Amino acid sequence: MRAQTVDVKTSTGRILCCTIFRPGGRKLLAKGHVLSEEDVRLLETEGLEQVWVTELEDGEVGEDDAVCQAARELGCGCLEIRLAAGGRANLFATEDCCLLVDDELLKQINCVASIVIATGVNFSFAKAGQRIATVKSAPFAVAQSQLEAVINVIRERGPILQARPVRTPAVAVLYTDPTHGDRARQLFESIMHQRLERFGVTPSFVLVAQEEESAVARSLQHLMRAKPTVILVASTTAPAGPEDVIGRGMTHIGCHIERFLAPVEPGNLFLLGYKEEVPVVSAPGCFRSAKPNVVDLILPPMLARYRVSGWEVACLGHGGLLS
Repeated sequence: MRAQTVDVKTSTGRILCCTIFRPGGRKLLAKGHVLSEEDVRLLETEGLEQVWVTELEDGEVGEDDAVCQAARELGCGCLEIRLAAGGRANLFATEDCCLLVDDELLKQINCVASIVIATGVNFSFAKAGQRIATVKSAPFAVAQSQLEAVINVIRERGPILQARPVRTPAVAVLYTDPTHGDRARQLFESIMHQRLERFGVTPSFVLVAQEEESAVARSLQHLMRAKPTVILVASTTAPAGPEDVIGRGMTHIGCHIERFLAPVEPGNLFLLGYKEEVPVVSAPGCFRSAKPNVVDLILPPMLARYRVSGWEVACLGHGGLLS
């Protein structure tokens, strides 16, 4: 970039190096603004004769063009890009969604000096219209070679951000108690509704069962026939492992046990299994309180029909201390 002071009459197409204010302090034109013929006439009307500008040199891309190019490669799914002031492009969710973020790729891109990207948290839920990421460039211009390097890495590795839509998920809930399932329902149902309302859903199917292997298995089998998006098991007792009643009931119907124990507090005694593509989640104690716990972390991707792996549960430890 080459900065210089030029006559206002010859400044069309050049980039302002500093914000221009009217005598009363009101902003007239912002730093980084590309001057149009109309802007030149405005500056002349305001009595300005010279202006401090810069212009692109060979091998450089203007900040607005650079962030737009990077933003187009950055994400996929239900999102849209909106250019903002100051060499910035924002990404907004166009419908309720779950954010899936490639954290390692994001770190790699942010090591490039001329462009930085900020996103929402991996697995977080975003409402339609919410900003989910922003791309910011160095002032005025970015080297073409650096921009191409960023774009090539993203194309090779895949998008940094996916806005995976949450569309009419069907949540099934099984309440269990050693004496009678109705007791668990009375204890947990109000909190369950509060938790699901955060994500804009309500239970589609509800059953209660005595906490005994065959009863749990029968209830899970019934819920599976309804083809839910996810099954939540709210039990009044805490398991010592997947060999306890809930885990045995899941195994009884052919569930693959994906993970027991989560590095999240509250929510350590988390049990995740899959029957085909349907996740079955047991998190005893997590439905007693509306405070954030492991269920709030893993529900958004499941509602978006994303298969959460045991490795991804293990990765929740960074930031997993919720209270």
